[in-house]
Amino acid sequence: MSAEILRADAVGVSLDHAVLLPPTSLSLPTAESVAVLGSNGAGKTTLLRTLAGRIRATTGKVLLNGAPVNERHREVRAEIAALIDPPTLYPDLTIRENLEVIAAAWSARPAQIAGLGSDSLEVFGIGELATRFPNELSSGQRQLISLAVTFARPASVLILDEPEQRLDPDRRERVANAMLAANHRGVSIVFASHDAHLVERVAGLRVTIGETAA
Repeated sequence: MSAEILRADAVGVSLDHAVLLPPTSLSLPTAESVAVLGSNGAGKTTLLRTLAGRIRATTGKVLLNGAPVNERHREVRAEIAALIDPPTLYPDLTIRENLEVIAAAWSARPAQIAGLGSDSLEVFGIGELATRFPNELSSGQRQLISLAVTFARPASVLILDEPEQRLDPDRRERVANAMLAANHRGVSIVFASHDAHLVERVAGLRVTIGETAA
């Protein structure tokens, strides 16, 4: 198996005595994908937020390349690109201009893997949206643009929360192909999904909330 890049050891999150995430462990190898499974409300999104360093675990720890994950550290933000909430776009820039700004802002460092830049539009089959403004997009188009933005910037790890949502089967196939291509480039991916076909195609490992990857 490839070297490990991201690890969660018995990570749990509680708030006001309510358990948002039961203790869960996960190991993400380099250039592979791990699917996070579980029913609605099980804690999948909370786990992804914790892996990205956006919230602090109540118990356990998350390590990126052996060091604690904290989104306030630029080194962590440079390594991890996460699509958990819709990305913020500049309303007065076209979609292509937004992608160019994002790619330039995260210009590659030695430890990163180059992103797709504006080529991500073609990867997700939405090249025709390049000259549109964010307020001109439908719900499904927004999801594809969100994915394009996430894949555009350089990163070593992608964290994706239900990347297939609001997409038809053909678009979901493009998402699967983009994820597999990212693995091929050396990018590691952890994603939550309810799409059995996407999980089967992409995930080399799976973890169900409260259990270890197998």
